[in-house]
Amino acid sequence: MARRVVITGLGVISPVGKNPAEFFDNLMAGRSGVRRLQTDFIDKLSIRIGAPVADYNPADYFSRIKLSGIERFSQFALIAAEQAVKDAQLELAEHERPRAGVTMGTGMGGASTLEEGYVEIFQRETPRVKPLSVLLTMNNAAASHISINYQLQGSNVTYSTACSSSAIAIGEAYRQIRDGYADVMLAGGSEALLTHGAMKAWEALRTLALEDEQDASASCKPFSRDRSGLVLGEGAAVLVLEDAERAIRRGARIYAEIAGYDSSSDASHITKPDAAGQTRAILNALRGAQMQPQDIHYINAHGTATLVGDIQETEAIKQAFGEHAHSIPVSSTKSMHGHLMGATGAVEFMAAVLALQHNAIPPTTNLHQPDPECDLDYVPNQGRRNVELNAVMSNSFAFGGSNAVLIAKRFDPGLNG
Repeated sequence: MARRVVITGLGVISPVGKNPAEFFDNLMAGRSGVRRLQTDFIDKLSIRIGAPVADYNPADYFSRIKLSGIERFSQFALIAAEQAVKDAQLELAEHERPRAGVTMGTGMGGASTLEEGYVEIFQRETPRVKPLSVLLTMNNAAASHISINYQLQGSNVTYSTACSSSAIAIGEAYRQIRDGYADVMLAGGSEALLTHGAMKAWEALRTLALEDEQDASASCKPFSRDRSGLVLGEGAAVLVLEDAERAIRRGARIYAEIAGYDSSSDASHITKPDAAGQTRAILNALRGAQMQPQDIHYINAHGTATLVGDIQETEAIKQAFGEHAHSIPVSSTKSMHGHLMGATGAVEFMAAVLALQHNAIPPTTNLHQPDPECDLDYVPNQGRRNVELNAVMSNSFAFGGSNAVLIAKRFDPGLNG
């Protein structure tokens, strides 16, 4: 019999907040983390906006010795994991550790160390790079550091499926507990791509948003007629997932139950999203949750603010939800925290879970000129409070056609299965 899986801990460090409370308060207030970047390579960029973690000083969190062995994306992951573990008041006995694991998502892992290595070898022609370069750049470094820190001896897996990486990491952790392979999982994602090389690569792809002439913080405009692309962000989010019976037994606070998850492939184009593939993931997640379209009360959209992507997601929601599509509030919090690539699914699922907890829906900011082809209720500019939410959905759709959908609902301990 499938086991129920609940969320007992949350941790996040993002462009709009360095803990879950600050993160959600800023989302509800419509505060943007998008800004003009302050970097030593700013003059070499054509697109000079991003969504960095503001006022981040690694020395506030780690010793000098510790920092020598952890890259920026791993730093973010460890900060979010520590918050989540403390929030869950999670303590593992020795015999429980083999059934506790970690799944994380990332797109490019230690991008800044990789870039520094290239500069040292090809530009400065130095004979060697940092001795720990491999260990700093490998995509599974963040998950491994978390596993070591908390002695999680079960599964230690990293997913790299571009923008859906951390949504898949959470979904697969959910399945491990549901199917009896684990009792506790730390799951999420981390990314730190605001580097010279990564920014130039995204510029070349011509998908980055142009800077708003009046206000740089308003540059990301999902579902708006005047949208011009995505804004790169950085940060991490980690959730503690537990078998429901274990969580109840130890008296844990339960944020929500993960009710459904599924993934799909567009199998059509490496960059162009396809509504049919996205629809399959949505319908399969609903089927797994044993829910009907009208059971979903809020959708945190992928909503990157690309010209094609927003239209395709709108169409996918219509195909999956039918007439009910126009009744569901849908918002893209990327309008405020930017696109965190491999971490974005975890950050946005956390936003949806917090919306569920607070009965409050964060807005899609900068939506002053709605695109006629994006005609759903996109919660423009102002968040909504005192709304009744019983189940929420989070969409994550990636380059390569990798789609993932997560559903969370209020936990009712009296239900069986």
